[in-house]
Amino acid sequence: MDLLSSAYFVLFLIVAIGFIVGNIKIKGISLDVSAVIFVALVFGHFGVSIPKDIQNIGLTLFIFTIGIQAGPGFFESFKKNGRELIVLAFILVGSASLVTVVLALIFKIDTDIAIGLLTGSLTSTPGLAAAIESTQSAMASIGYGIAYPFGVIGVILFVRMYPKLFKVDIEKEAQKLEDEAQQNFPELFNKNFVVENENIVGRSIAELKIRSMTQANISRIMHNGESIVPTPNTILETGDIVKLIGTEQALERAKMIIGEETGEKIPLSRDYVVESVLVTNKQVVNKTIGQLNVLANYNARITRIRRAGIDMVASSKSEIRFGDKLVVACGTANINNVRHLFGNDSKKLSDTDFFPIATGIVLGVLVGKLKISFTDEFTFSLGLTGGVLMVALVLSRIGKTGPILWTMSGSANQLLRQLGLLMFLAVVGTSAGAHLVKTFQESGLALFAIGIAITLLPMILTTLIGHFVLKMNILNLLGALTGSMTSTPGLAAVDGMSDSSAQSIAYATVYPIAMVFLIVCVQILSML
Repeated sequence: MDLLSSAYFVLFLIVAIGFIVGNIKIKGISLDVSAVIFVALVFGHFGVSIPKDIQNIGLTLFIFTIGIQAGPGFFESFKKNGRELIVLAFILVGSASLVTVVLALIFKIDTDIAIGLLTGSLTSTPGLAAAIESTQSAMASIGYGIAYPFGVIGVILFVRMYPKLFKVDIEKEAQKLEDEAQQNFPELFNKNFVVENENIVGRSIAELKIRSMTQANISRIMHNGESIVPTPNTILETGDIVKLIGTEQALERAKMIIGEETGEKIPLSRDYVVESVLVTNKQVVNKTIGQLNVLANYNARITRIRRAGIDMVASSKSEIRFGDKLVVACGTANINNVRHLFGNDSKKLSDTDFFPIATGIVLGVLVGKLKISFTDEFTFSLGLTGGVLMVALVLSRIGKTGPILWTMSGSANQLLRQLGLLMFLAVVGTSAGAHLVKTFQESGLALFAIGIAITLLPMILTTLIGHFVLKMNILNLLGALTGSMTSTPGLAAVDGMSDSSAQSIAYATVYPIAMVFLIVCVQILSML
């Protein structure tokens, strides 16, 4: 059939059938987007192929968007959970290498083939490249080809089945992580207080240093029945009503300084407005509220920042991010100027600028090509995946360079990520499917079974340690597991189970470490 020789037709046919199969549930278990690779395996077995370039395009899009999404949380996660995530990576790669050595000795397997089995079982193309370079033999490729298909399939099946086997509720685990994040940014409240403390009467807000002493923000003040926007020079008088925003603890401290809480409201005058303003102006991104000096310039006060669903008390040191929602208290005469300053254009938030995406991927590919020579025999490079991932993480952390924003809206990120993933899975599946049955027939049960053992035994060991010893949240654990296995399809399977970004952050944290350690292990094994 001529259509089956058309790459674009086959690609979208596999994707369409994959989504149909992925929605089928058996005892509550479904493959979701991972089903695409299984459909592709069938197509590949019957001789259908898709050009490798489509795989690389899909891989770069998927990994780049993962890095952009994970970047802001990556460095914080590394400080907080870096040690245990690194431990898991070393356990998995180290145990996989040990299993390879033991089974190679028991079954008297050629060392070059055994090293190929190791890299195929961990689905590591950089590992295979290092194996071929260090062994100077094509036998490593044979081992890689034998182990790779189950290396891809096995990880997907394992991460899909693990929560069911251990009766773990993914949504509850995701909620736990969200609750932990909320603890770093406690819920905010607003209360009104009557100025009663004689020690503060007749003194300015700047003199009293209420913000630094209480960690609460003064939103507005009612003086002689009139609402005013507070400035550092505003003098507090007996009977003034002060509205503050902050945590419960911050408001308790404010009560001790100012006076008793009151239920009396501060009505908004015609000349006063409190409004939520959206940050879409690139010029203010990465600048602090203090640098923008909105109080002096517009007599406006930013009382809180809403970012990624979390409310934070604003201070002069708070940095502005693209997509932030700012609660602004301001005079009506200046509100249009404040809107203009921050952009407040929801259309810009949904627009996608492809220049930073293309530039970021180009930089990632170039970084992946760089080679570092430690000795004449040991040369290391990040490869395509590692280079793109590391550049995306760094760019996302930087946020902005001149007029270029390295961030993306959530919807744009999700779309490109899904598209890249589907392209990647379709090509990987057809490629593996083309050799799966033939390899099994030619190589026999022994090598295929050894490849399965190298894939499964380290995963089981690592997961049990992470679950029962380190008591890790399952999303962090499965993200670290797929990162240690350098398995992009595995991450896709975990991604399909939850809307949380925790697994992507754990994957991004572990992946570079696991890749480097595997290459080192390959170099060591080749010397044995």
